[in-house]
Amino acid sequence: MNLQNLAPISELYVSYESAQKLKLDAADLTSWDLTPRQICDLELLMNGGFTPLKGFLSEADYLSVLEDMRLADGSLWPMPITLDVPETFAQGLTLGQDIALRDQEGVILATMTVTDNWTPDKAHEAKQVFGADDSTHPAVNYLHQQAGAVYLGGPVIGIQQPVHYDFRGRRDTPNELRAYFRKLGWRKVVAFQTRNPLHRAHQELTFRAAKEAQANLLIHPVVGMTKPGDVDHFTRVRCYEAVLDKYPQSTTAMSLLNLAMRMAGPREAVWHALIRKNHGCTHFIIGRDHAGPGKNAQGEDFYGPYDAQQLFRKYQDEIGIEMVDFKHMVYVQERAQYEPADEVAGDVTVLNISGTELRRRLSEGLEIPEWFSFPEVVDQLRLSKPQRSKQGFTVFFTGLSGSGKSKIANALMVKLMEMGGRPVTLWMGTLYARTCHPSWGSAKNTATLTSAESAMSPLRSPKTVALPSAPRLRPTTPPAAPFVKMSKPLAHLLRCISPHHWKNANGAIARDCINWRARERSKNLPASQTPMKYPRHPSYACRLKMKRWTIAPIKSSLNLKALG
Repeated sequence: MNLQNLAPISELYVSYESAQKLKLDAADLTSWDLTPRQICDLELLMNGGFTPLKGFLSEADYLSVLEDMRLADGSLWPMPITLDVPETFAQGLTLGQDIALRDQEGVILATMTVTDNWTPDKAHEAKQVFGADDSTHPAVNYLHQQAGAVYLGGPVIGIQQPVHYDFRGRRDTPNELRAYFRKLGWRKVVAFQTRNPLHRAHQELTFRAAKEAQANLLIHPVVGMTKPGDVDHFTRVRCYEAVLDKYPQSTTAMSLLNLAMRMAGPREAVWHALIRKNHGCTHFIIGRDHAGPGKNAQGEDFYGPYDAQQLFRKYQDEIGIEMVDFKHMVYVQERAQYEPADEVAGDVTVLNISGTELRRRLSEGLEIPEWFSFPEVVDQLRLSKPQRSKQGFTVFFTGLSGSGKSKIANALMVKLMEMGGRPVTLWMGTLYARTCHPSWGSAKNTATLTSAESAMSPLRSPKTVALPSAPRLRPTTPPAAPFVKMSKPLAHLLRCISPHHWKNANGAIARDCINWRARERSKNLPASQTPMKYPRHPSYACRLKMKRWTIAPIKSSLNLKALG
């Protein structure tokens, strides 16, 4: 039996000693901070998940992939993996130059030698890869609205893998998975690609697929970038872990794949198969409309329901991995079991719950039958999407001294306590922010001074903790206004309070902040050049607005139905 799928594959990482030297040398290199999608791509480049790629595609490889789904050397590869950057960054580079690739916190992950620098035809790329230049496709929208205008290509030298703080025991490189399969003696492995929670139908079809292929099962969900609106991967992984116990012991494993999906349908199916082959799998489940993004601008599906399976069959031998057809499973009430839809015969009752119906039942707290999903999975979904009456909300009041925040906060707290049903916590404190950057609200550029006393125990008497200013910091912006934070488990009050009053109050605060900054800038200017006049203290306008926001409108604007 050919055990090539279990042999180690090459990675792009250098040794530890070389990595330490590269880190020191990289201090003098031009750096590029990778986007989240680029981090996903780089990780799979470095650990061998994108074998045979040795780096980001050159222009020749890129054009060949668009036209023929092959690299310039003829190797099968359906998806362009490019490093997109702004034109201003690309103009400062020369061919042959090394650049440092860093994560969003500035940690160096790899270096890259720039061998290609070109401006792509993105409309042509969209048509070739995704079938249409339609902005309703999430990847096409990303291509035009978020991706940089210039592509860089060149080989990559891996220094260290990106750091993941979540589910670290579930994240395996291709070589780690291959070693795991060798240890367990698994010769045939069928992989299941998923970006959604697993319900009973999925469990049944994966079990049947593994049995049909006489193979073990690898649940290999994507936890990188998926389709906008998908369930977050934290919830999904907890759901997968709850389902693992439903499979026969020692037959199933789960590993997380940090892949940035493109939702490219048929091309993506071939791409996913190549990635799973690199991870040591021998079979791959291809479903109906695999990796499809939904409807296009004309309300039609981007891809046919079986286009992915047809393209996969065309390249199956070259990929070196066998396809297992995804069978649409339905629940037959009379026999109390799931069966393939094409095998259901006779006058029987077929039950199903759509995704829309599932979301409605979750939001309204309605029952979800056990024939549809496991109770453990439903519990996890309810935790991430609780019904309205069990949702919390947080209130932040901002304004300058004497504007009426404490009075309004106390009134609101009393009304919430009167309503009952949920615990209420009142925190009061003053935060002063100082920064030397014009965007004084930016988290990266704001130094926040706080006090332990400002985080008060629940239900204690309200108290404002005024922190002294810090003369050693040059204040170029006003201090953040005192606030009241009501929480636990109260996070969406804006929909419960009159938007009119909220807008007026915050509008006054925003104007005061702008006026304060303008006044500070104009202190040393002649009177004729002063941009604004200040007949009263900056908090005056805020006081006027907040005084109008009395207890009466708060009482009348509380939407009890919205609160549940």
